[in-house]
Amino acid sequence: MGVENILDYLAYLLPSVVVAGIAYYFFKTHTQHFEQLKHFEINAELKKNALPLRLQAYERLCLFLERISPGSLVPRIKPYSDDKNDYENLLIKTIEQEFEHNLAQQVYVSNKCWSVLKASKNATINMIRQIGMKEHVTDANKLREEILTNLLDKESPSDTGLAFLKNEVGKLWR
Repeated sequence: MGVENILDYLAYLLPSVVVAGIAYYFFKTHTQHFEQLKHFEINAELKKNALPLRLQAYERLCLFLERISPGSLVPRIKPYSDDKNDYENLLIKTIEQEFEHNLAQQVYVSNKCWSVLKASKNATINMIRQIGMKEHVTDANKLREEILTNLLDKESPSDTGLAFLKNEVGKLWR
């Protein structure tokens, strides 16, 4: 077995190695493409299933903002005594309960959206507390009147939060 025989074997072996290399490359490319396609299909299915849940979360958060809006909160929650502090605490307690009831919705919305929602809640509570500290507000009915009068002058914090939520929902369709 000489050098000539080894060169003959290499001459026969070289095309086989080249064909095997090309086959390996195409098989690997095909497998990667198939995995990417499968990954895309799984993601599409997850998004398809998650979209209704996300929309439902946005709906619930819109309802939350509507329920804590002073314009709907004050007429809905009646004072049980004339003490303005009791009524102020009742309003704030109601807002906090509404918020706690919707805590799980934060899973379905962006962090920024959840921050805006919390800011709307806190601004509403702060507005009620500031009005409650005014000297001319002496009883629960005066507090109610002052809160509603305050809404005539400026936009409620809930309106700002609702505008942000509507903008977020609009981004879901883009």
